[in-house]
Amino acid sequence: MSLDMEVVHGDCQLELPNFSDGYFDAVVTDPPYALGYMNKAWDKTGIAFDPSLWREVLRTLQPGAHLLAFGGTRTYHRLVCAIEDAGFEIRDSLHWIFGTGYPKSLNLEKGRGTALKPAHEPIVLARKPPEGTMKGNLKKHRGAGALNIDACRVKSAASMKLGRWPANVLFDEDAAVELDAQTSKLCSGGVLKGDEGGKRNIVSPLDLGPRGPWQSYGDKGGASRFFYVAKPGRKERDLGCEHLPAKTGGEVTNRKDGSAGTRTPRAGAGRTGGAHMTHPCVKPVALMQYLVRLITPPGGVVLDPFAGSGTTGVACHREARGFIGMELEAEYVAFANARIKAA
Repeated sequence: MSLDMEVVHGDCQLELPNFSDGYFDAVVTDPPYALGYMNKAWDKTGIAFDPSLWREVLRTLQPGAHLLAFGGTRTYHRLVCAIEDAGFEIRDSLHWIFGTGYPKSLNLEKGRGTALKPAHEPIVLARKPPEGTMKGNLKKHRGAGALNIDACRVKSAASMKLGRWPANVLFDEDAAVELDAQTSKLCSGGVLKGDEGGKRNIVSPLDLGPRGPWQSYGDKGGASRFFYVAKPGRKERDLGCEHLPAKTGGEVTNRKDGSAGTRTPRAGAGRTGGAHMTHPCVKPVALMQYLVRLITPPGGVVLDPFAGSGTTGVACHREARGFIGMELEAEYVAFANARIKAA
């Protein structure tokens, strides 16, 4: 089966009207946070806080279809309000926890400063209201309305075939290592006998009550084993972009190489030898694959109104989902199309 796989060069507010009602089956996107990031013009518009944008996104979705959108910790509330005001149901908030944050703090006297180290980004999970019953909506609207729980279970070293139920907290490898160092080795709780697949309530040995005998998951380790941990592949940023001009961190940020402004990983740290794909806000492909898999029906088409470097498109290709991205910056469109083609 042939799937859509395209990045459209243009303003999403102008491009979305070209798509029919119910064209898309899910939205996975990382819109601008409006924090004045690296003085980039695209991060100053406040577009992600405009309910009219999200109303148009809502129109193009199947009833019951889900949306996942990243937000900044200082402006996330405005993003969520805009999505809710557009007519979406707010279902949950996920939290992406990472270990590569860099504090953007003004150093003051006596060891004081003005900011904390960033270590997480919130992700809003929203849904277009379904039509009728959930079972009826799933049947009528290409499987939209449900989360793919079993496809996103956290793999366990124990004998449980399905793994642990997916949580609303996600880690990168650095954060997972730090978590495990703090918790050391733990022994897991248990499940009711005959319920090894996790179909019923998970219980603790201290909370059995009248529910009968229990058995252990059978694994030990740090606390990160309870959560999905995104493990980025090597050189995934530059995948397919090797033919594009390389830039140093200083060139990307309009600063002197090695200066304080280039020491954060997102603003160029480690790029003094040059990088071909220089979008500053790239998420791990493994993380985006997980999010695509969680909310998109098999064979469905994902919309990303803010495609950036195309990571969601790469994830969709690897998860056998279709993808339509929209991106205003021509340089980023070139990155996105090159990475998706290489994938």
